[in-house]
Amino acid sequence: MRETTGVREKLRLRPVRPAGWWFDGLLLATLVGLTVALATGHLFGLDRAVLDWAAAHRPAAARWAAMILNFLGQGTPLTLLAAGLGVLVAVRLRTVRPVLPPVAAFVLTTLTIGPMKVWTARPAPSASTKEPFLPPDQTLPLFQHDLPVRFAQSYPSGHVANAIVWYGVLALLLAPLLRTFGRTVPPRLVTVVRVLPPLIVVGTTTYLGWHWLTDSVAGLLLGLLLDRLLHRVPWDELPLPGALRKWDRPFISAP
Repeated sequence: MRETTGVREKLRLRPVRPAGWWFDGLLLATLVGLTVALATGHLFGLDRAVLDWAAAHRPAAARWAAMILNFLGQGTPLTLLAAGLGVLVAVRLRTVRPVLPPVAAFVLTTLTIGPMKVWTARPAPSASTKEPFLPPDQTLPLFQHDLPVRFAQSYPSGHVANAIVWYGVLALLLAPLLRTFGRTVPPRLVTVVRVLPPLIVVGTTTYLGWHWLTDSVAGLLLGLLLDRLLHRVPWDELPLPGALRKWDRPFISAP
């Protein structure tokens, strides 16, 4: 157990790459700029052109393959998987700290992705071919609050944002888990876990016409921003209640 002193050292944020808050600001500014552009009627031609191209190049085999691969971005299974992995690491290392990242990720995604979808109120591309059967041009604009909420939750893509956040959490927990079995995680494997599934989800979500291209881009920007916030947290140093003292050990920096 770590020694405690009368004065707790100031918490230091964990490093992220690219370093510094400038990149977070760039992501946020780009997301805001994209939202403003769509709110003022721009980029609709790009969204429509990508959708039309995908619809014209979507044979049955490719469609089914894309639908299967798109499950990589399902929020609920990813949440349960990350929570289960966190509990497993917690039990093996006898520390409650591995449970904290999944909990924080769940709270952060719940407070951002869903509310932004409701606020922007954009229909999905399919809203013109099934209920509520909107004219094609009416499926593009944001802020259609006259529609029922279930028909206007396309922006940003929750699949994309969730994929970035949850695979980032899984990558964070993977190294400590394998370390309990005497194994190490190659850095390339961590990169693959964090990068490949979100890219697949971006491609399949847009290709299937389940989201506009700009929905996927917005999900990518929001997901990256949330991921950087989560990876900055010094999980091994956060103060915990005294009742958890027997389960208060580091897991990221544990030997």
